[in-house]
Amino acid sequence: MVLPGGLRVRSRVLAEDIDHRHIVPLGYRLALLEAARSSRRCRASLSGEPFARLRATRSAESLALQSARYNNPTVAFPASIAETFTPEETRALDPYFTNTDRAVFVLRNLPETVKGALFARYSRSNKSVRRLFLDEFLGQLQADTPPRTSTVGTERADRLYARVLSEYGDDSVAQLGGAHIACEGVSNILTKVLERGRLMAYLEQSTRYVAYTDRPNGQWKYHVPAELEGSSLRVTYVRTLDAAFEAYARWIPRMEQHFRERYPKAPDDSDAVYRSVIRAKALDTLRGLLPAATTSNVGLFGTGQAFEALLLRMFAHPLEEVRACAQEMLTELRHVIPAFLARLDQPNRGGRWIEYLAATRQAFAAAADGYVTDAEAEPRGEVTLTDFDRDGETKVVAAALYAASALPDDQLQRIARRMSAGDRAALLAAYIGDRANRRHKPGRAFERTSYRFDILADYGAFRDLQRHRLLTIEWQPLTTRHGYVEPVAIEEAGALSDWRRVMDQSAELFEQLAAGGLEPIAPYAVVMAYRVRFYMEMNAREAMHVIELRTSPQGHPSYRRICQLMHNAIAEVAGHRAIAAAMRFADHSEVELERLQAERAMEQKRQSRH
Repeated sequence: MVLPGGLRVRSRVLAEDIDHRHIVPLGYRLALLEAARSSRRCRASLSGEPFARLRATRSAESLALQSARYNNPTVAFPASIAETFTPEETRALDPYFTNTDRAVFVLRNLPETVKGALFARYSRSNKSVRRLFLDEFLGQLQADTPPRTSTVGTERADRLYARVLSEYGDDSVAQLGGAHIACEGVSNILTKVLERGRLMAYLEQSTRYVAYTDRPNGQWKYHVPAELEGSSLRVTYVRTLDAAFEAYARWIPRMEQHFRERYPKAPDDSDAVYRSVIRAKALDTLRGLLPAATTSNVGLFGTGQAFEALLLRMFAHPLEEVRACAQEMLTELRHVIPAFLARLDQPNRGGRWIEYLAATRQAFAAAADGYVTDAEAEPRGEVTLTDFDRDGETKVVAAALYAASALPDDQLQRIARRMSAGDRAALLAAYIGDRANRRHKPGRAFERTSYRFDILADYGAFRDLQRHRLLTIEWQPLTTRHGYVEPVAIEEAGALSDWRRVMDQSAELFEQLAAGGLEPIAPYAVVMAYRVRFYMEMNAREAMHVIELRTSPQGHPSYRRICQLMHNAIAEVAGHRAIAAAMRFADHSEVELERLQAERAMEQKRQSRH
């Protein structure tokens, strides 16, 4: 359709009753390029009906920026860190970390609980792990026995692993040892690669608790891809991302003031609780201004086998940042689990595997091109249940009976089918039991039926949902062509003009990169308010975990809404009402200050310990 102003839009969004935000659809590449050439912008906002609001403004770009702002280093991956340590600090860190001057390092000679605690602090701190260690953990460790690195039996163990892994091909032994590794200053594109594996554990800086307002060495925290080296678009990239960060930082205090006026402090709440809640609300609202290039700190724990699989995928990846990070990780991991990673360097093993992954990706992209490139995407809502088993509840009942009987599986299915709906519901209720909280989950019979959801959500919500691992998830390349979300508070606080300026500049940069032969790195330029399409396929047991966790009142409004829609679809579309009813801790309530009840509860716990 053609909107006023001559902007041709090839994609659109179905009108939905969306209370907490507007969805702003944009056109595809030709439309945006035409809009850029004519120096016009056009946007449409949905709030209950399609294209309820329409605005067009003249494009304008400030030329008064300082040239020093464009000096961000263009590197595949940072070889060093902005943070420095004194000689005394370096000596204190050396026994516990494989290096003190690079962005990737392994934790060693520490109790497992300390390693886990250090990574747990990532979520709410803008400090590095090594700085957290010095500030919060070192004093206690110094009171204990000094660390000693034991090499007892390592030579024999290395020979054993080499023989078992290389000669016998028994990969399972690589599950018997693991490591904690930190990757700091990595982009939000790279974090999704790092957090893809199922059999690993991750913790990452949270945009809810960490404000991205500090500027180490005078530079905002975002990655400048090495692929931009020598490109005329590098200056545009830096200028655009600088402007996004400036808008984000400028609006944090104003958004906090807006929420303080809208939600006055309750007499029973402490100042600390109130400040924390207002801060989280402001950062949640503004995170859509941050680009996918925003850098974060990630802590990973995995087995040798999991790290081998991760590094193989990373070495085969098309982005230089990902491949360079893989090399840094391999270097550091070889300090602690060298035998588990020996095959990566072997040309006929790891080398051939990497070639296979890269070549297959490229060949399939070429094969699929003729079928999907020119097809126009049909309109869809935020969540679509695309596949399910209509007999799923019956099969779950049969699976529940399996461990309680001596009958074969197919016979139990016939028995379950002959039951009345009431009898099946009664058996399911008995199998589920009296759940006192969301951590009380039924057994594996709930894994007998599955659901596949096609989701179109903002990138911020995707970042949170992507970390669920006991399911199948796949996503499409991040783009600006699905439109962006716009929290209602943006307009209420007076930030609408700045918000939409960042959205438009992000879209223009994305299209320039794509048209300039830099399509693989174009997603770096996309701010997190833009929507990405992905699917999540999970059995009913995992669906219970995801939905109950992500609809809890303290959750972000974006993913709360997604999971509420998933819960509704299981009941209404699949007709699995008994399974949906079993998810008794799915929360569909309206929440204003998402963190308020959680912060109150935490303060009560702290007070009870004193």
